[in-house]
Amino acid sequence: MTKLKTQSLHKRESQLANAKRQLEILSNGIFQNGELPTFKDKIAESSQFPLKARKLEILQINVGYMCNQVCEHCHVDAGPDRQEIMTKETMQQCLEVIKKTEAHTLDLTGGAPEMNPNFRWFVEEAAKAGIKDFIVRSNLTIIKANKKYADLPEFFKKHNVHVVSSMPHWTRGKTDKQRGDGVFDKSIEALKDLNAIGYGMPDSDLRLDLVYNPSGAFLPGDQASMEKDFKKALLEDFGIRFHNLFAITNLPISRFLDYLIASENYEDYMYNLVEAYNPAAVANVMCTNTLSVSWDGYLYDCDFNQMLELPVNSNIKHISDYNEALLEGRNIVISQHCYGCTAGAGSSCQGTVA
Repeated sequence: MTKLKTQSLHKRESQLANAKRQLEILSNGIFQNGELPTFKDKIAESSQFPLKARKLEILQINVGYMCNQVCEHCHVDAGPDRQEIMTKETMQQCLEVIKKTEAHTLDLTGGAPEMNPNFRWFVEEAAKAGIKDFIVRSNLTIIKANKKYADLPEFFKKHNVHVVSSMPHWTRGKTDKQRGDGVFDKSIEALKDLNAIGYGMPDSDLRLDLVYNPSGAFLPGDQASMEKDFKKALLEDFGIRFHNLFAITNLPISRFLDYLIASENYEDYMYNLVEAYNPAAVANVMCTNTLSVSWDGYLYDCDFNQMLELPVNSNIKHISDYNEALLEGRNIVISQHCYGCTAGAGSSCQGTVA
């Protein structure tokens, strides 16, 4: 088995830790010479440019890039060496927005969001706001990483948190190849802990969903078919149950872009994305109803734009200045990575969109 790198691009001082360098790669070469149409030109063909933000439904907050894993496809470039952590002051500013917005979903992400020292306080306070769907994106292994995280399943249950967990495959080999040695076994243990208190059970309100990302330079298969395969394998092999599987396309940024270039798959992958472009998916891409908040409180159209340092096209740049009326209807900032969200059945943090 190939041993995964244990440091982030940022720690390794890779040129791809620089968002500007990533954007240069995505804008030049096959897009600059006209071999492939830019995303702007592609959506203009179906009269969908510019993309416009609709009414806010999902507020996605990245509470920090620190993580106990260093996954090879991670678009956040998260890891134990990342120190960017949302402060309690910025969390308080987010809480003020949560209380006054009509968004129905609050989505906490990272890194491993549970590693933020104020994570539990934030969850407790945010839960009081009456959000209909309160998501925490967990990598599962954090539950088994340290004794101080062992009670997370009970904590999630207490606050009716919707747990969305990464699970690359139902086999040990494919999971550990993408996420590191031992990740599969710890993930299985964590899923059993969640099942034991009611998460993922067929008639349970304690929602447990899994997320699949392809392990190589290819697009995910049919989400519904994959969900059946995952459910069958995990139930038969481990007695594990969950509600839904979300199949998410890997976007060509950060560590996955690094992998594509190193494996000489970048151009082929971009061709695949463009060839799989589905104009029907454009209308429901997540940036149209989602606002992404970075660890330091700045606003982005989506989590991917956040990592490419492409802020919202608005005078409102920070959560402390939040104004829904001024943010609604803004033009969404796009680049070639957006093909990843509009390929095939489309892709969002909630799975397929078309």
